[in-house]
Amino acid sequence: MYLEEIIGDLQLESDKFECKSVLNHDDVVGWLKSIAGFANAGGGDFYIGVEDKTNKLIGFDRKSADNERNYFNNQVNEHLVPRPQMKLSFVRYEINQSERFIIKVSVDESPIKPIILKYKGIPSIFMRRDGFTNGATYEEIIEMSVKSKNTQYDVLVSGTKYDASKFSALRAFYSEHNDGRELKEKALQSMGFYNAEGYLLNGAVLFSDDYSDKKTQVQCSVFSGFNKGSERIVTINRFSGNITSVINYIMDFVNQRMNHSVVKLDNARKNVDAYPKRALFEGVINAVAHRDYFLDGTQIQIDMFKDRLEISSPGGFYRGEKLGKTYDLSGVISKRRNELISNVLVACNVMEAAGTGFDKITEEYMEADLPHKPYIYSSSDHFTLVLPDLTYDRGVEDSSIPELDYMPVPNGTELDGKVLSFCYYKARKVLEIAEYLGVSNSTYLRKKVLQNLEANGYLEKSKVSRAVFYKTRAEAVALR
Repeated sequence: MYLEEIIGDLQLESDKFECKSVLNHDDVVGWLKSIAGFANAGGGDFYIGVEDKTNKLIGFDRKSADNERNYFNNQVNEHLVPRPQMKLSFVRYEINQSERFIIKVSVDESPIKPIILKYKGIPSIFMRRDGFTNGATYEEIIEMSVKSKNTQYDVLVSGTKYDASKFSALRAFYSEHNDGRELKEKALQSMGFYNAEGYLLNGAVLFSDDYSDKKTQVQCSVFSGFNKGSERIVTINRFSGNITSVINYIMDFVNQRMNHSVVKLDNARKNVDAYPKRALFEGVINAVAHRDYFLDGTQIQIDMFKDRLEISSPGGFYRGEKLGKTYDLSGVISKRRNELISNVLVACNVMEAAGTGFDKITEEYMEADLPHKPYIYSSSDHFTLVLPDLTYDRGVEDSSIPELDYMPVPNGTELDGKVLSFCYYKARKVLEIAEYLGVSNSTYLRKKVLQNLEANGYLEKSKVSRAVFYKTRAEAVALR
């Protein structure tokens, strides 16, 4: 028997058609590239159990067909990034009164491109043209990237079927934040949690009880001082799990380690947390909701320092501007990167239907002075929310100006400490030093302060053209 006898309207001359007798385990790239090529082009049908060229049916018995399907799925999941959208089905036929099956894989054109084939650590991009699959050209790769740049990861269809029993953590999270109410099946359907065929969207997979892959990875660290580069790491923990467990993990990590103090206010004693709980929760929700889940090998970073907490999420603001440091959190405009994930969090009553939640963070720090005000900054590959520690009196320290310990300088001045701190990470011009100290570029500064520090081995002097630079000798001081 031949394929055209059991498949109606089969277009044998189409470039959207390919057959394999079996999947070659010794040459996985040889057939995976066809799936990637279809997805990067206009889609196509891939038949397994059909002889190439002749279209003669080879087929499988029921058990072998199921095994072949599972092997196909495993290899696609392991080597194609992101997973292409496709539908697998068994086509049954009989020969000599025996039941046989072939496997039909209908590959859709991917809305997110390029689909990358990674094998033995080497990434490749393939394109289907004129019935053949070959490496994509530079121009094709650019065109694919431009067309798909605004596609959201979480609304793409996965290869996983919906199973209501695998979302107990999500239902418990919903109930906890909705006064004990139950998450209804109809609510999931209305959000588009799964499609008409029962396949979960990517964002829905991240809420499943058994999810433990790296898409949701978070790294939580505690540092003994004010920066990462020169301070001892007290704690570093990594965690991956479903989205609700990640949220709970981060909250527990910070709550167990943050400082608390008691202050006297209007003749009453008041407990003060280092980070207001509502502000902390809003910051964590924001990081999870707006994370770029396309960026493999990244993680949400939770970094606790002596004076602040930093929450960094992979990906800049979605279709938003790149920001330097800004205290105007309410003025930050960013569209949702993950529509489904955001809708689920809104339904769980932990995220506003409109807005970013930054307003609540600002409210929690309303009475704080400027060194204790939260701020945010972003770049093309991450955004970071900084929550100052309200129990640290001085507020957020300038991490580029470290605190130093050093032996008293012979014939020293009251300016020595500030100069050594200012010049610790970077060589500075004399004029820069004067401006930082708020003094004039005088003979006193140059001779009594800078030259004295140099003569006693605390500063190194260098010259570029006519400009004189001073840098602190690291071995002469110690970071606090």
